[in-house]
Amino acid sequence: MLKSYFLTALRFLKKNRSFSFINIFGLAVGTLCCLYILLYVQEQYSYDRHYQDAANIYRVNTLMKRAGETHHTATTSPPIAPALKNDFSEIQQYTRVVIPKDANKHLLHYQDKAIYISDAAYVDSTFFDIFTYHFISGHPATALSGPYSIVLLKNVAEKLFGTTDPTGKIIRVENTDGIHDFKVDGIIDESLGKSHAQAPIFFSMNSGGIGDYVRTSDAWATNNFVASYVKLAPHSNAAALEKKLPAFLQQHGAEQLKHTGMEKSLVLQPVKEVHTSTDFELGLGKTVSPRFLYLLLLIAALIQLIACINFMNLSTARASKRAKEVGIRKVMGAKRNNLVQQFLGESLLLSALGVLIALPLLALALPWLNLLTQATVQLSFLTDYRLWTIIVLLIVITGLVAGSYPAFYLSAFNSTKVLKGNFTNRVSASGIRRILVVFQFSLAIVLITGIVIIYSQLNYIRQKDLGFEKDQQLVLSFHTPDARNKMSGLAAALRQLPEIKAVGLSNNYPSQFVFNDIHLRTSNSSGDGMADVQFMLTDEHFASSMGIQIVGGRNFLPSDSGRVLINETMARKLGLTPETAPGQLLYTQPADQSAPTSIEIAGVMKDFNYNSLHDNVRPFMILFDTQVSDYTYMIVSSSSKNYSALLSKMAGVWKSYLPEVPFEYIFLDQAVQKQYDTEVTLSRIINYFTIIAILISCLGLFGLAAFSAEQRRKEIGIRKALGASVSGIVQLLSGDFLKLVLIAMAIATPIAWYAMDKWLSAYAYRVDLQWWMFAGSGLLALVIALFTVSYQAIRAALVNPVKSLRTE
Repeated sequence: MLKSYFLTALRFLKKNRSFSFINIFGLAVGTLCCLYILLYVQEQYSYDRHYQDAANIYRVNTLMKRAGETHHTATTSPPIAPALKNDFSEIQQYTRVVIPKDANKHLLHYQDKAIYISDAAYVDSTFFDIFTYHFISGHPATALSGPYSIVLLKNVAEKLFGTTDPTGKIIRVENTDGIHDFKVDGIIDESLGKSHAQAPIFFSMNSGGIGDYVRTSDAWATNNFVASYVKLAPHSNAAALEKKLPAFLQQHGAEQLKHTGMEKSLVLQPVKEVHTSTDFELGLGKTVSPRFLYLLLLIAALIQLIACINFMNLSTARASKRAKEVGIRKVMGAKRNNLVQQFLGESLLLSALGVLIALPLLALALPWLNLLTQATVQLSFLTDYRLWTIIVLLIVITGLVAGSYPAFYLSAFNSTKVLKGNFTNRVSASGIRRILVVFQFSLAIVLITGIVIIYSQLNYIRQKDLGFEKDQQLVLSFHTPDARNKMSGLAAALRQLPEIKAVGLSNNYPSQFVFNDIHLRTSNSSGDGMADVQFMLTDEHFASSMGIQIVGGRNFLPSDSGRVLINETMARKLGLTPETAPGQLLYTQPADQSAPTSIEIAGVMKDFNYNSLHDNVRPFMILFDTQVSDYTYMIVSSSSKNYSALLSKMAGVWKSYLPEVPFEYIFLDQAVQKQYDTEVTLSRIINYFTIIAILISCLGLFGLAAFSAEQRRKEIGIRKALGASVSGIVQLLSGDFLKLVLIAMAIATPIAWYAMDKWLSAYAYRVDLQWWMFAGSGLLALVIALFTVSYQAIRAALVNPVKSLRTE
C-alpha cells in the first residue's frame, strides 16, 4: 500500500509540474529560512551550557538605588564574592573577572613579534574551577595559580608563537600598569562550547595594577565593576540563599552604604541565562535580547506557515483534478482514513523534498546568512544530532500542517457524485482559500511595515542632533604609561596641522559606557538637591573639540583644574539653572559632615546624548583634570575631507613621538552607530526575510491566479465574443484577488501599529508613527499582488475566444 501511495504521489507531481514546482520551491525557500533561524536561536541559547555543573553556577548581580535612580548591573564590589564564599557553606567556589574598559589594550611582545590585544580579562586563580574550557596545552588545575601568569586563546598564541607550544614561555606585556613579564600557563579554545566569559587572554588577578586593587579593596558600596560568580554545592537552593543576602550586605557594608546614601541588593542569576539577558548593565560579552530571538522565531514560523498555506490553497484549488481518483478508491473499498494517510503522505513527501533541496542551498548561503546576522552558525551533519532532530521535526510539522486540510478535504468527496460527473468544487474550500490568502498578505504587510518603521527609526538616529559633533572626529587611544606621558606633546603637535580644528584629551568618549559616578549635593540643599552623577575626566580643550555648547557660565580655562562643567539635566536635578549654577560649590559628602570635599561649577553644557538614544540623558559632568596620565583617549576634530592625506600626516606626527607604538584610530561616528548594531541586524534580517515571505506568497497567488484563469476559460471566451476588452477581462480576473489584499491591509494595519509601537517603546527618543507608513506598506503589497496576478490575467485575456470555446 505504501508503495502504491508513493507511486501515485510521484505520478501526480510529474503530471502537474507547475503545481509541484510552486509547492516544492516555496517549501524549500521557507525551510531554508526557517532552519537557519532555528539554528541561530539554538546557538544563542547554547552559551554557557557546557560547563561542568553548569546548573549550579550563578552570576552575582547588583541592584543599586541612589538619589531616586535605580541601576541593575551585572557586577559587584570587589570583596563581595570572597565574602560570600567565606560566610555561606552553600557556596562551593567563587571567581571574579575584570575587563578594564579604560585600559582595554595590551601590547604583547615575544622575541621580535609584537601584537595589540583588546579586552583582556583579569581573573582569580579559581576561574577554571568554575568555567570549563578545553586546554590545548597546560592544565586547568594549575593555570593562573601563580602571580604574573597568563592563559592565551588559541588564535592569539598562533600570532605570537606560530605552531610552537608556548606553555612555560615568558612574554612581555605592556599596558597602563607598566611593563611586566608573564609566564604562559596554557592555551585554550572554544571547542567545548561558547561562553559569555570569553577573552583573548586571561591574566592572573595576582599581577599588580587593577588585579591587586580588586584583591585588597574593602569597598562594599562603590566600585561595582567586578563580575562575580559562585558555584553552589550540589542540591543547594539558590532562592533560599538569595533571601539571606540582604542581611549579609548589612553585616559587612551597612556603614558604607549609609555614608553613600545607597540602597543595594544582590541577585543570583543562573549562568545559562546570562547570554540571553539584557536587563543588567556592564555584563561580559555581547548579550542578545530574548525579545529579539522570539521575534526571529516568529518570523521563521510565519515564513514556513506562508509556504504551508500555498500548499493548502493549491491542493484544494486543484481538487477537481483528483476527484475521480478519490471516487474510484472509495468504490474499491478505501476508507476515509486510508485517503487521509495517502494525502498526508504526499504532503510529507513534498516537505521532505523541500528540505532536501533546502539543505544544500543553506550550506551555500550560510556565509552570507552569518554575515547578515553577525553569527557563527555551522552545519555539522555528521556530528550534531540536534541538527537532524530539527530537520526531522521540521519535515513532520511542515508536512502535517501543510497537508492536514487538503487531506481531510479531498478524502471527504462523495464517490457517487464524483463518478456521475456531478462534482463541483465546494464553496467552503473557496472561502477558506480566500481566508488563507488574506492571512498570507496580512503577514506580509506587517513585515513590510516593520521594515519601513525600523528604517525610519534608524534614519532618525543617524540624523538626530546628539548635542556634540560626531562627524569628522577621530579617536586615538593610549594604552601604556610612556604613550600617556607623551599625549600633551603629541596633541600640541597635531594642533599645528592646518586640517585640525581642535584636539581634546579624556578618559572616555561618547558611545562608551561611563564607569565613573559620584553622589553630589549643593551646600545648602535638602534631600531633593542631590544627584547621582556620571562623569568623565577631560582637559580644557575637550568640550570645544567635541562641539559641546555652553549655555551658562563658561568653558574651562587653563587654571580651572578641579572645576566641572555640568549638563542641564544635572542642573535641574540639583535645583539650579544655567544662570545660577556657575560658581556654585558641589559636595561629595552630606553637608553636615566635617570638611566635605567640594568642586566648583565653571559652566553648564547643553544636554547631549553621550549614551545611546535608548535612554534619556542623565545627570552628567566633565571634570577638568591636569594629570595627563589619567587620560586614555585623544579626540581630534578635523575639517578635512581628504582622510588619506590627513591620516598620513597624523601618522607621521605619531611616529615622531611614539615610534614603537602602532598608529591606531577609530571614527567617532562609527563608534556612535555601533550602539545600534542590534537594530541594524534586525532591520537586515526583517528586510531579506520579508522579501522571501513576499516571494513565497506571490508564488501561491500566481498559482491560484493560473488556476482561476483555467477554470474561467469558457466564461472569458464568451465575454470576449460579446465584446469585452482585454482590460475589462484583466480587471475581472484581478479584482477578486486585489479585494483580498485590501482586506489584508485593513487587518494588518492595527496589528503592525501595536507591534511597532511596542518596539519603539524601548527608545527614549523615537519617531512618531505616521499614517503613510501603514498606507505605503499596504500600497506596496497591493502593487506586488497586482503584478503577480495580472500576468496570468493578461495571458488569459489575450487567448483567442474561438479557441477557448472550441476547446470547451
